[in-house]
Amino acid sequence: MNNRNFKYPDTRAYNFVVNRLQERGVELEDLVDVIYQTQKDFAPALTMDRCREYLTDAMHKRELLNNAMVMLELDRLTEAGEVAEPLSSIIKNDVGVFGVDETLALQIANIYGTIGTTNFGYFDRVKKGIMAKFDQDDRHVNTFIDDLLAAIVAAACGKIAHKYA
Repeated sequence: MNNRNFKYPDTRAYNFVVNRLQERGVELEDLVDVIYQTQKDFAPALTMDRCREYLTDAMHKRELLNNAMVMLELDRLTEAGEVAEPLSSIIKNDVGVFGVDETLALQIANIYGTIGTTNFGYFDRVKKGIMAKFDQDDRHVNTFIDDLLAAIVAAACGKIAHKYA
């Protein structure tokens, strides 16, 4: 059913994502730092404050919020044992041929076009800053969050590239 009277809860969705990230140990400043460190050579006038603004702008996109909420919930529900088999085992083991985590992340990165996509590929492989923490943590289900962080950073960097190109 498509309820035409439903108003998208922009603020609640944004707060949901930020709060869930914080619950997992991610502060937005962690992302700002990665954004600044990777973009400062391409945009010498760039500041941490401007990176914070670009991150905030990107994180208010509904496409990002929708995918982020799903990704964060899938990790949480899997870790809590609330996802059925065989999907649970596939997610817990971050099976390489699964690809759903990268697919959802790519939709976020694609908000800013090809540069967002190539940025995501880079961050997905290199795992800079806070992304490395989740990639190396075997105690929790991090199948989606590491790709989510890479996608958020990639999107913000894509926004910067569009500004300074």
